[in-house]
Amino acid sequence: MTTTDPVTTARGTTDRGTTADAAPGRVRRRVSARVRILLWLLLVMTVAFAAVATTTRSILLRDVDSRVSGLLAQETGEFAHFEERGVDPATGRPFDDPGRLLRVFLERQYADPDEELLGLLAGPAGAAPAKLVQDREIPVELPLHRDAASRRRILASTASTGTLHRAAGDVRWAKVSIARPGGEPEAAFVVAFHPGREQARANEVFRILLAICGVALLMTTGIGWVVAGRILKPVRLVRTAAAQLTEQDLTRRIPVRGHDDIAALAETFNAMLDRLERAFAAQREFVDDAGHELRTPITIVRGHLELMGDDPAEREETVRLVTDELDRMSRIVEDLLLLAKAERPDFVAPEPVQLAELTADVFVKARTLGDRHWELAEVAEGEARLDPQRITQAMVQLAQNAVQHTAPGQTIRIGSRLLGPHGPAPHGPVPHTHGARVELYVSDSGPGVQPQDAEVIFGRFRRGTARRGTRGTGAGLGLSIVRAIAEGHRGGRVLLRETEGGGATFALLLTPDITPEPAPGPARELPPEEERP
Repeated sequence: MTTTDPVTTARGTTDRGTTADAAPGRVRRRVSARVRILLWLLLVMTVAFAAVATTTRSILLRDVDSRVSGLLAQETGEFAHFEERGVDPATGRPFDDPGRLLRVFLERQYADPDEELLGLLAGPAGAAPAKLVQDREIPVELPLHRDAASRRRILASTASTGTLHRAAGDVRWAKVSIARPGGEPEAAFVVAFHPGREQARANEVFRILLAICGVALLMTTGIGWVVAGRILKPVRLVRTAAAQLTEQDLTRRIPVRGHDDIAALAETFNAMLDRLERAFAAQREFVDDAGHELRTPITIVRGHLELMGDDPAEREETVRLVTDELDRMSRIVEDLLLLAKAERPDFVAPEPVQLAELTADVFVKARTLGDRHWELAEVAEGEARLDPQRITQAMVQLAQNAVQHTAPGQTIRIGSRLLGPHGPAPHGPVPHTHGARVELYVSDSGPGVQPQDAEVIFGRFRRGTARRGTRGTGAGLGLSIVRAIAEGHRGGRVLLRETEGGGATFALLLTPDITPEPAPGPARELPPEEERP
């Protein structure tokens, strides 16, 4: 029996908003972005074409209505003028018979094909009015002069213009009444226009426009499909690349073409892959290094514990050896964690630092590391944006390295100086901050670094040839930490060069924002070694 998640049953969906897989093998179909873009394009184009076609039809029908209104006004105006000033050609006097007036006027008029001019004469009560018409054919199903009921309605109407809605077609009409002396209509001149054919032409234009819009919509569909495919091709490449990425293979990249938003997306995705690759590489390197370096002390601890006897002296020696190895393991782990943090953007936190004060602090801390002849060689004056804790950590590590490779009484020099864009500043601080650099260095008078070791000593767990015939006691992480701190500062790096008179000089070369002092400060006096805190 299949159990059902009560939350899913009650809500009908999973927490992510997708339909719960109630039936095995049921796959939720997805609509691709290409199809969605095309559907939205078709919807917008359809609405636009429909609006254009409908507006065009409305304009055409309004033009028909305006033209008909103008024609009706023109014809009735001409009749009113003729009634007022016209004379009977037979007598030369004004018309005194409405029938004669209407007949003469109709004989002189030329009507449009859809226009109908006629005169109406009132008859007995209830009878259809008599008519006077032009001798011509009207291309409509039921002309007004054959529609007695419509003629009666027009003559009886008190309005001077209007529209008749008939089954045979609408009629727009206007009239000029000729009244009897008592005020009742005796006759009327009527202008009738049948707008059916004009409206049919407007509707025909509307249908043709709809057909054109349909063809344009089909063409738009094809073009939109192709264009959407070309635009979304980099997106599909991003999806394919993301699907093919594994923890073991992060080398795939997306080709960048053009300078549009899609190209920017591809560049951003490639940059993300670069960061992921570096992160995974750092993780693998951390695991490999930790496994490699911790295996030896763990083996030593296990071996001594397995061989430890009941003799108190032997047990005490074993505890001492085990404690030393555990301390070494702790230092290795701390160094590895520090190197792992070097990949994080907040590894260094720059802040305004006085270079002279920083150099003096490093010197005071470093000379406690061993019985050496410590010298503060030179001090840079000015303010720079550095991480004082990280810089101090790197300089103390370089001083510890110098102590390990020198004998008691030998000289170790610590100093800092400002450099111009192309070399040392010849007269104190550089006059401007553009391209200025600061160098903090530690020089020793030991045997120096062998040429074959200069390229490898900054790697993790890499130790050069011992300078005094013995190997150092560290794990080989000190100089790699120094390099990580230097490179953590924008444009920073660590340098190795020979010391004049023998020995090695390790220097941090940094390019921070430097604010030189307006004038050199007084000489800094440091307490003698016996009075140091």
